Amino acid sequence: MITTANSTKRKIEIKEPLNVNSQEFTNNKYEYYKLLREDYPVCQGKVSVMDAYFLSRYDDCVSFLKDPRFVRNRTTATGGGRFPFPMPKSVSLMANSMINEDEPDHRRLRDLVHQAFTKHSLVKMEGRIEQLTNDLLDKAEPQGTVDLKQAYALPIPVTVIQEMVGVSDEDMPRFYNGMKAMTDGFSGLTMFRTLFWDMPRLSKFVRELIDRKRSNPSEDILTALIQAETEGEKLSEDEVVAMVFLLIIAGYETTVYLIINSVLTLLQHPQQLARLRAEPGLINSAVEEILRYRGPVQGTKPGYALEDIVLHGVTIPKGAAVIPLLGAANRDSNVFENAEVFDIARSPNKHLGFGSGIHTCLGAPLARMETRIAITNLLKRNSNLRLAVDVLELELINMPLWHRYKSLPVVFG
Repeated sequence: MITTANSTKRKIEIKEPLNVNSQEFTNNKYEYYKLLREDYPVCQGKVSVMDAYFLSRYDDCVSFLKDPRFVRNRTTATGGGRFPFPMPKSVSLMANSMINEDEPDHRRLRDLVHQAFTKHSLVKMEGRIEQLTNDLLDKAEPQGTVDLKQAYALPIPVTVIQEMVGVSDEDMPRFYNGMKAMTDGFSGLTMFRTLFWDMPRLSKFVRELIDRKRSNPSEDILTALIQAETEGEKLSEDEVVAMVFLLIIAGYETTVYLIINSVLTLLQHPQQLARLRAEPGLINSAVEEILRYRGPVQGTKPGYALEDIVLHGVTIPKGAAVIPLLGAANRDSNVFENAEVFDIARSPNKHLGFGSGIHTCLGAPLARMETRIAITNLLKRNSNLRLAVDVLELELINMPLWHRYKSLPVVFG
């Protein structure tokens, strides 16, 4: 029997097909993960409208992410389309982005994009994020009690992405509405509006922006993507649009909830928080442990089997979708000592919070940097930061394969 936020006492049982779409699973995912690792290391289930096989043990997840028998491009494995049903072009661009490509196309795209994510560009952003976080705290702290998500965690990556892409303040409402639709609109009753209204409008806006950048290049990553060239090849316009979409997912959505999960996890572990205050040099290690213990990303995009594959006595048929549950792998006691314990000094810590292999999250260095600065400045300026509500009142967003809170009310001090 278990008790968690947003749940009553209940017995957790695994029934195939496992429904990871339910609020029940969202609220109690770590209890489900434990049973999956023990008894159902390969489990049939459903995510959104797609049937899939879920992997939960660390070694299986790592092997999957590097196994050439699984591909990201669904067409390669099934002979069908990228999606099991027709989608508008603006949405299909996401399926054709680097995140869903295999070698050699993946390497070509990643090499081009890396030119826009130089170490120099990240160093330049560091000073800007320092200033931004302090400006946001200057506005929020006098209010005493705020929703930290809206007042702090959200504006940081939104502003960073705005400046990376080179969107003017005048155009920002259009861009932000599209960003919000991409991150919040692919579940529930809003899905069709997102697919057939919001995404096409965002795609149109990005194409207009690309045209402007071609005529008037500037010091931003979108211009760098347009100009990037490797061995005589450039990104097509469709590929540039897809990269902007990927930037939104990798550089915005992940960071918002990594910051929120970091603050909540530290507040729930006062001894670890006290240690971090006493030893601020542990901030990088602390961020890595939060990624392991309560990372925002709980699973990857699906891979598709190129042949029948038998794992732990279960036959995964050719063409089937397979998803590694990163959140489950990150608490595998066969890999992590005291896996259920939050330890900001954990070493080694080979978590899968950003995936592994060729599809390791492109935005990982940026998300780490934003979170490190955001947490450091928040704690430095607020020695008595605390939750404004009981933890049981916090509500998890029912988004499959994510760990995201609707809000995080805090009291500064």
